[in-house]
Amino acid sequence: MLYPQLDSVLRAYSPSRFVLAFSGGMDSRVLLHLLARYQQAHPEVTCQAVHVHHGLSANADTWAAQCEAWAKEAGMACVVEHVTLPTGSGESIEQLARDARYQALNKHVDANTVLLTAQHADDQLETFLLALKRGSGPAGLSAMPAQMAFGEGLHCRPLLGVSRTEIEQYAHAHQLEWVEDESNQDERYDRNFLRHQVTPLLTARWPGIRKAVARSASLCAEQERLLEDLLAAQLAQAVQPDGSLAVTALGSERQAKALIRLWLAQQDLVMPSQAQLQQMWDSVVNAKVDANPQLCWHHYTLRRFQQRLYVVQPHASIDHVVLTCTVDTPCVLPSGLGTLCLQRLSVHPQTVQPQNPKVQDLELPASSVVGRLRLPHETEPVTIRFAAPAGVEVCPVGRVGKRKLKKLYQEYGVPSWQRRRLPLIFYGDQLVAVAGLFVVQAFAGEAYDDAGGGGSHVCDIVWSPRDQACVDE
Repeated sequence: MLYPQLDSVLRAYSPSRFVLAFSGGMDSRVLLHLLARYQQAHPEVTCQAVHVHHGLSANADTWAAQCEAWAKEAGMACVVEHVTLPTGSGESIEQLARDARYQALNKHVDANTVLLTAQHADDQLETFLLALKRGSGPAGLSAMPAQMAFGEGLHCRPLLGVSRTEIEQYAHAHQLEWVEDESNQDERYDRNFLRHQVTPLLTARWPGIRKAVARSASLCAEQERLLEDLLAAQLAQAVQPDGSLAVTALGSERQAKALIRLWLAQQDLVMPSQAQLQQMWDSVVNAKVDANPQLCWHHYTLRRFQQRLYVVQPHASIDHVVLTCTVDTPCVLPSGLGTLCLQRLSVHPQTVQPQNPKVQDLELPASSVVGRLRLPHETEPVTIRFAAPAGVEVCPVGRVGKRKLKKLYQEYGVPSWQRRRLPLIFYGDQLVAVAGLFVVQAFAGEAYDDAGGGGSHVCDIVWSPRDQACVDE
């Protein structure tokens, strides 16, 4: 019965490549066997197994070797991905292992790939009960979808409607072997407690409970999709070009909470609890206008600046960093900020307009020209820093008179947590530009060119891609 179901599910996908998340346990071992049969019947498809080595068990190396052998026997390659869990983060081992596993799997999924995992109906029941235990709303009670987007491709659970008993019967009928993870017997883990102590009682009393839970999860998912549809226009209006959320567009408390959740979901962030969401509304959204409110949850912080909400990811201070920069040589910036290059112009340049001092201008596309300078003199060593001397005053292009850098940041609307992550370009001890914000008038390439210097004596400030999933602190 299992193979016809798998064949029906996989035929619906146009991509010709399937990646199996292969732990070596009974469920994924059965799915490997089924997938091998499918690959034989459909030689036009490509199948690959990926085993994630968490290193949590003394048997981990043996399991990895066994998975490679079983995959080879099934006629497909198996890649072993080694991961290290940040066990000091305060998260549960279960959650850390799950996050690391999916990060490792994501490397093998492109737009033409379907990731296959072996969760089944009993897993769905356990997931639903865990969400219920946490007091989750419809989003959490939606449990696991049969299909969802994953990275650039798709994630499919082809066995989600199959019980554990059916999988066991298939494994024994085909004389399959699998690894037994000793941690699966440890009832200190909530899922194991449910698996061994709770779900057997529930299924014995109500044999149809798996299907009933699946229906409830489906109905919850439908309600969530409906809510997303109804709020799509309001969310689009509230989200600003820099990715922040406009407080003035949130509406009532009930609608605001829903919009905040949808906004966070768009960024693939861990959802706050009900209590945390209430704090976001009370302490951040409704804080006094002149306040600098913030709320931490998981590894993120919600902050408000000029009536906009920002999700801030904390980073270590880079105030001490001083980088030596050479013209025409890209300089690698710290903390995932990309590269910066002073790129010499060899021909007469077109005029670069002064920087528009908007926060959204700080979200740069690949290789953006963010200013133009005259070339440094031989006596002016070029450095890139992230903290300026106290009290430094400059006059940006397009302004009259000098202003302190702190005041300029305020006038240009730069949030306080971004100010120490903007590259400051120095010629000697003189601040000549804040990349992405302004060029100091006395060092502007346009002025030098207008005076007859020519393109060979000016350079563009080129800021190349930055790795930021959300606003950096």
